[in-house]
Amino acid sequence: MWSVVRLLTPSNFQPHAMAGATLLAFTDDICDLGAPQARQKRFDVWAGHVHKALDSGTSHHPLLRAYLHSAKVCGLLHCWADTYMAGTRIDLRFPGFADEADYQRYVDTLTWPGLMLSTGLTPHLVSDDDFAASCRLVADGLQRVDFLTDLAEDLRGGRLTLPLAELDRHGVTRTVLEEGRDTPGVRALLAATSSAARQSLLAAQRVIDEVPAEYRPVVRCLLGLYHHRLDRVTTLGAAVLRRPVLDNPVKCLRMLARSRRPLLPARAASPGDAEAATPARTDTLTH
Repeated sequence: MWSVVRLLTPSNFQPHAMAGATLLAFTDDICDLGAPQARQKRFDVWAGHVHKALDSGTSHHPLLRAYLHSAKVCGLLHCWADTYMAGTRIDLRFPGFADEADYQRYVDTLTWPGLMLSTGLTPHLVSDDDFAASCRLVADGLQRVDFLTDLAEDLRGGRLTLPLAELDRHGVTRTVLEEGRDTPGVRALLAATSSAARQSLLAAQRVIDEVPAEYRPVVRCLLGLYHHRLDRVTTLGAAVLRRPVLDNPVKCLRMLARSRRPLLPARAASPGDAEAATPARTDTLTH
């Protein structure tokens, strides 16, 4: 991640980007490592430090001190960090989703605020509210893809991240998913979930035009990475229930290089061209 930030963002923004991203990574590590009770105890202590820092505007913890400075310089409201910490507390005892509305509440209380701690620090050409709304679209797309790429690991850990209503709609049970079975219902469920993820990523593309030109390469690269991961999910099909979805390093390097280039005028797409299904500017984002 650091190499991407170094290559694709202005040097004066890099400390701020890393301050936000490191706060997220540090909090995730606290929540992911160890037995559930130990994770809860560590998180309670950490949440106390975070809330004290947000209330006082200072902290003895170097990570929090760096984040507070970046949030102040970049004009990011503390409510995002407060909401993210509250959502993370709920996620420690992840209850799963009954339906799409449950999933959207999860994005509102955890994914979106978490994204704002890093992406929200980016300078933007629209109002704060409009930019935050675009980041909400990004958060939805990224979360849908993450749930698909992590499906095998989550199922092994007893965590089902697909809404139960979607399983019922396609005649799939949790047991079928946990057993990694390749059935018509499973394929239809994964296809529908992938389609929703693709639509969210495409809707999120508007954020590219909402940041200054020098920040667009990193935004294109981020969205491109998730288009790539979604392509990998589509290729694997029901195998995503049984093994992790890994990035193709060669394609990722090519995508990184393309993200640095100025956007070219749209070319005419031939029938069957994989890029024809996406807007013209996404030729920098896929494959």
